[in-house]
Amino acid sequence: MQRPSADEYHPNYQKYFDLVASGDYLDLLGENSVDTVAFFGRLPKDKLDYRYAAGKWTTKEVLMHIIDTERVFSYRGLVAARGDDITMRHRMDEELYASNSDVSHRTLESLISEFRAVRSSTEKLFEHMTDAQSKRLCNIGTSPMTARAIAYFIIGHARHHIGVIQEKYL
Repeated sequence: MQRPSADEYHPNYQKYFDLVASGDYLDLLGENSVDTVAFFGRLPKDKLDYRYAAGKWTTKEVLMHIIDTERVFSYRGLVAARGDDITMRHRMDEELYASNSDVSHRTLESLISEFRAVRSSTEKLFEHMTDAQSKRLCNIGTSPMTARAIAYFIIGHARHHIGVIQEKYL
């Protein structure tokens, strides 16, 4: 799958695409899977429920956010690949999702396991997507995205949040 051009996604997403290296998409996704699991697996226990400021997510909540966002965007990738450019997909309210997913009782291991399961599904979706399917659009209001833009966003989004944790939490 080729890297998307800038006209295949809203300019606000550019920061995520800038975090994705060049190379074969499936290789990059696989590397990102390994890197994400390894990063979260190395977090000190005292940082799992840590918030760097009032109202900010804990590191476990950040991982849940990565999982939820990947679920939503993978679905959007499926919608695009299958040619459903008519049905409107609304913006994901990340704060609503976070406030309705209580991870305080969950272990890090259970969250990593869930990430692996979701990522495995994402890998299968994009592994078998044709070039023609990857160029189809998902109707996300004023900011449609191609399936391949969604695929690359998923990698950049995880990398972005790992960077935030490294900068503000550790």
